[in-house]
Amino acid sequence: MKSLIAILLICGFAISCNTTKPVTTNKNETLENTKYSDTVSIANDELEYEIIIIEPGFNSWLASRAKPEGFYSQSYLENRNYIYVIEWNSRVLQPQRFNPSLYEMQIDYRTGIDYGYEVNYKLYNYFIYFQLTYKQQLAGFVPRI
Repeated sequence: MKSLIAILLICGFAISCNTTKPVTTNKNETLENTKYSDTVSIANDELEYEIIIIEPGFNSWLASRAKPEGFYSQSYLENRNYIYVIEWNSRVLQPQRFNPSLYEMQIDYRTGIDYGYEVNYKLYNYFIYFQLTYKQQLAGFVPRI
C-alpha cells in the first residue's frame, strides 16, 4: 500500500495498540474516548493510499471543533490542501528557517489524484488544527474553523 502521508510523532509520543471499543451513541463518552487516541488513520484500499496522523489532541479537536463532514465541498478541500502541502513541503526543506521538529516529513499530495472526501477532509482539518495549535500560518489566509 502506498503511503500518502505520515505526520509522525511531532511531540515525541509513542504509538500504542488498543483493542476495538464498542460503538456508542453517547456523545460525551465518544469525546472522552477521542482524548486518549492520538492516531488517526484513514485508508482507501481501492486507491491504495493512506493518511496517518499522530498528534496528541487532534482526535478530540476533530470531534469537538471542526466543521462536520459535508460542510466543505471536496474541490474546496483539495484546493486548500494543495496550497497547504506546497507551503508545508517548502518548510520541511528549510530546517534552518523553520522548526524541524514541527516540519519533519514531506507530504506526497498530487493534483489529479482523487484521494476521496474523507482523506481530504481529515488532512484539511489537520492543517487547520496544526496552524491554530502551533501558531503557524501556512498560506496567505488566516486559518479558521
